Amino acid sequence: MNKIVNIIKPTGMTSHDVVSAVRKIVNMKKVGHTGTLDPDASGVLPICIGKATKVSELILNKDKSYICELTLGIITDTYDSSGEVLEKVDAFSFTKEEIEKAFDSQRGEINQIPPIYSALKVNGKRMCDLARSGKADQITIKSRPVNIKELEILSIDKEKIMFYVKCSKGTYVRSICYDIGKYLGCGGHMSFLLRTSSGRFNLENGITLEELKEFYENGTLDKHLYDIDYVLNNFNHVVINDNALKYYINGGIIDDKRFIEKSFDKNDEFVRVYSSDEFLGIGKIIRKDNTTTLKSDKLFIV
Repeated sequence: MNKIVNIIKPTGMTSHDVVSAVRKIVNMKKVGHTGTLDPDASGVLPICIGKATKVSELILNKDKSYICELTLGIITDTYDSSGEVLEKVDAFSFTKEEIEKAFDSQRGEINQIPPIYSALKVNGKRMCDLARSGKADQITIKSRPVNIKELEILSIDKEKIMFYVKCSKGTYVRSICYDIGKYLGCGGHMSFLLRTSSGRFNLENGITLEELKEFYENGTLDKHLYDIDYVLNNFNHVVINDNALKYYINGGIIDDKRFIEKSFDKNDEFVRVYSSDEFLGIGKIIRKDNTTTLKSDKLFIV
């Protein structure tokens, strides 16, 4: 089984817990997730099985979207409701315009400081592990460029603000909440998070772990599995001659005369590669001396 399944992660489970559950249900050792989703968060978590694990990083690089609840007036050390309360502000009031202005500060390309309680590594060790072991003073947190592509306030109810966000990889929604609270001067933390999409995967095409088990046992799981190239729709493609297949698989460089079909342009570096109707993997386009050739970058068949 070399497929991708979109699991709707429940709250209370780590991403690793979900991987372990999928591994047990489908009886496969090679299983991996496509980007950590916090234990307190729920929602879309694509899981790669078998050779599909080779595209985990590519899915991780896709944009993601969330529905989040920001609670103003309470600051925690983790920037979410699981952490220790550091500060509480009881009296504050803001107009809708003031809140919108605070959200404006988070739109577009910004430099974001990630939470100290995160899986990012410093000198090979995760920041959250260092912080929990009392070594927070060893951590120098650097800001990182992220792109907040969409940020929409859905509702405001006293200290609770629900919003939708679509963002680039590496964005911490917890930091968005913290920074908005800081902008308003009252502090804030993330009190709810639902991931609604990760690349082409969304809530509508996902299944729960319970459904995964049911579908696997009754033989209908195939209807809920996705081929590896499903997530590579942003790449153009090349179809090579069948007689070039063995040479290509063994690392040979294929001349464009052996292309049956192609859809790439002069700016493309990587493409999906097929032989007949079979997906082979990702190939790298090499341009030199007015010639175009193709070399395997990632293979998904034996």
